[in-house]
Amino acid sequence: MSDAKIDLQFAHKNQDALGAQRHLGVLEPNDDGIVICDVVVIGSGMGGSTFANAIKDKELNVIVVERGDFLTREIQNWDANAVFGQKRYHNAETWLDSQNNSFSPGVFYYVGGNTKFYGAMLPRFRKEDFEEIQHAEGISPAWPITYDDLEPYYARAEEIYNVHGNKGEDPTESWRSTDYPSKGLTHDPALTNLAQNMREQGLHPFSMPAAVDYGQNRPCVRCSTCDGYPCLIDAKGDAEVSALRPAVAKNKIKLLVRTRIDQLITTDDGKEVIEAIGKRDEKVIRIFAKKFILACGAVNTAALLLKSKNNKHPNGLGNSSDLLGRNYMVHNSTFMIACAPFRLNTVLFQKTLAVNDWYFASEQNKFPLGNIQMLGKIREPMITAMRPWLPKFISRYITDHSVDLYLTSEDLPQYENRVVYDEVQEKIKVHWTPNNLKAHFELVKKASEMMKKAHYPIVLKEKMGIATNSHQCGTAVMGHDPSKSVVNTQCRLHDVNNVWLVDSSSFVSSAAVNPALTIAANALRVADNF
Repeated sequence: MSDAKIDLQFAHKNQDALGAQRHLGVLEPNDDGIVICDVVVIGSGMGGSTFANAIKDKELNVIVVERGDFLTREIQNWDANAVFGQKRYHNAETWLDSQNNSFSPGVFYYVGGNTKFYGAMLPRFRKEDFEEIQHAEGISPAWPITYDDLEPYYARAEEIYNVHGNKGEDPTESWRSTDYPSKGLTHDPALTNLAQNMREQGLHPFSMPAAVDYGQNRPCVRCSTCDGYPCLIDAKGDAEVSALRPAVAKNKIKLLVRTRIDQLITTDDGKEVIEAIGKRDEKVIRIFAKKFILACGAVNTAALLLKSKNNKHPNGLGNSSDLLGRNYMVHNSTFMIACAPFRLNTVLFQKTLAVNDWYFASEQNKFPLGNIQMLGKIREPMITAMRPWLPKFISRYITDHSVDLYLTSEDLPQYENRVVYDEVQEKIKVHWTPNNLKAHFELVKKASEMMKKAHYPIVLKEKMGIATNSHQCGTAVMGHDPSKSVVNTQCRLHDVNNVWLVDSSSFVSSAAVNPALTIAANALRVADNF
């Protein structure tokens, strides 16, 4: 506890400096709303910010556009009731499902995008994830690039985000050219017995790769408010802190906030984009550039291209293959609360422990099942938000005596799982039917048995639905053949010469882990050949 207090004092001393850094490079357009640059990056999340960081030393005039603003630094950043009960920071518009029912998507419009709220876990995809894999309910297709192509960029991304990890500890880990930048986080004392029990069951628990600014004289205090919360002291390796700030510190990179881009305008022949049109504080803004980088997230990138249709691109910009918006993937995921009713869980930083023993097919499981990892500590307001009818004292008792897990299985790309833009209702519509559920339910069964053997007799489960889409992938898949893909292997639209996609929209499959590090690595790869 003394180390945590020292680090917290260090963080407080530096809050004024951190606050000043946040607003470096912010652009204020002229009254005419016209902005001219060499490169415009639309979206400041993991893909956009990492791409901007990668080109910060090039002789280019670059503008990063973010539809949201800077997330306010306030004590509510670390308040479970404010974040989950009141949904204080939810600022996305509602989307529609295939039945025209509205839902609130799990996306956030702030500088740094969804990474302001992610759990800061940055695993690599495995070598096999880029190859064709037989699953219980179908095929996960091979990518047109390989793990070997991305490996040096994974290493660079881990440096940018200062990922903590232990090489060789995860039994499914692929080859690495370098060690992790920082040593893996140790488990909270409250999890030590659980990790030992897993080993006694023949499993191989490991420390998850974590992007936190932890160490001697570093601000991270390993608190319980990391996963799902914004970090009050900027100790989480999110896209704004780790990638965008170092980028905008260079004079040629500027940041345009509170600006939503609604349409891309092409030349008469449709071969190049010349202008992005949108609104900033309800005023029209027009951005003229030579090159356009889309990093809005798999759903919003597809929607923007669909809204940008014209005579030369009647089905959406770059959509001659009719694959734009299709093959939408979000993972099959389940929250699991394992309760030991007579044992208080005093854990703070819970999100270190993971198990990948069933990630690949093996003697224990005929088909790949997925990843198991700890969630950030679940508290009563989170349960109340999902189950308002449950008395709070019961929710509080359960969460005070539980460890909490997040189970992820791969969902497979399906032609009919797609994103469209409903022009009548002026809303994004998501058609999504979960698949590969047989494997996911088997993973849930194995995880439940594992926790009961570890002396957690009560296991509660909640399958996530359409609104839990922070791991969204697909919608503009990459490939060599323009008739079977939307972008080429450098993530440039086949049909348009100067538009690149650097979020997860180009992903051919979703693997079974958080795609954030793969987004960053791929953005670095695209920038290297830009």
